[in-house]
Amino acid sequence: MTKQEKIKNFDPNSVGDVNANMFGLPFTTAESEIVLIPVPWEVTVSYGGGTIDGPQQIFDASFQVDLYDPIVKDAWKLGISMDDFSEELRNNSETYRPVAEVIIDRQANGEAVEEIAEIKTINKVCAEMNAWVKQRALHFFKQNKTVGLVGGDHSTPLGIIQATGEHFGEFGILHIDAHADLRDAYEGFEFSHASIMFNALKEKNVKKLVQVGIRDFCQAELEVIHQSNGRVKTFFDRDIKQQQYQGKTWDAVCKEVINELPQNIYLSFDIDGLDPKLCPGTGTPVAGGFETDQVLYLLEQVVASGKKIIAFDLNEVAGEDEWNANVAARLLYRIANLVAYSQGKKA
Repeated sequence: MTKQEKIKNFDPNSVGDVNANMFGLPFTTAESEIVLIPVPWEVTVSYGGGTIDGPQQIFDASFQVDLYDPIVKDAWKLGISMDDFSEELRNNSETYRPVAEVIIDRQANGEAVEEIAEIKTINKVCAEMNAWVKQRALHFFKQNKTVGLVGGDHSTPLGIIQATGEHFGEFGILHIDAHADLRDAYEGFEFSHASIMFNALKEKNVKKLVQVGIRDFCQAELEVIHQSNGRVKTFFDRDIKQQQYQGKTWDAVCKEVINELPQNIYLSFDIDGLDPKLCPGTGTPVAGGFETDQVLYLLEQVVASGKKIIAFDLNEVAGEDEWNANVAARLLYRIANLVAYSQGKKA
């Protein structure tokens, strides 16, 4: 059956078919305009675990998402599908996470990073994960797909960020998060979830990093921001809230964010950028943050400005109940549609 035949036979108002792909849609990755790469990985997490299950939990929750999109007409016809899950990635994460936990515990008990030889092993397997993600992203970029990554912890997008630069050239990163993620090899791990933006800035094609909602950071990270010569622009959660208390609108804040961004944008969205009532199971929840509609309004305004979101990720979803994945799946559907729409794709 062709994609057009599937569209003709599909009822977007019916109950989601759990035997179908993401969101109950009947499309393969070859037929879909939007492809999501699942990365079940959490080797270097430093607080709460569970993000290894994030991609599967979001996939499972996606069948409850209604398919109407207020911005993108008949968005479901674009096709969204999730790539195959890599058992090798998951097995490596499960194998090396306990090793990393021991390393973290040894540091907590006073042992110097330089004295822990096992850190090299963790850095090696994380580098291999990054290389796998980069190859997979390039595979779909070359097919003109809209590509998103679904983590896993926030270390997972480095490969797709590298692939984005290789395929598209220069771009800026819009980073929504509670944390600055600008630590240099946090806990000795070169590819720590707390180092993702530090590592992204090593990429020559990353011309600008615009961070929004940051509310948990250390002095060294603040110095990275201040010493970046404008390459890093951070909209701190405290500043945003205080401006709003004084009467500034969210729309005005969004315009300022957009003005800092170049034409081509990579979106990196850590779910803990939201108010933790919406994501209590995430690895490192921090009081404060955004409502879902605030994030979506920002992204809608980015698209309305004519700027293009060329790729994206959603990370750090975890939790034993369905609430966290429920919120994430609904956000993911809207974000994926907006990203494709910004690229000129229409149903």
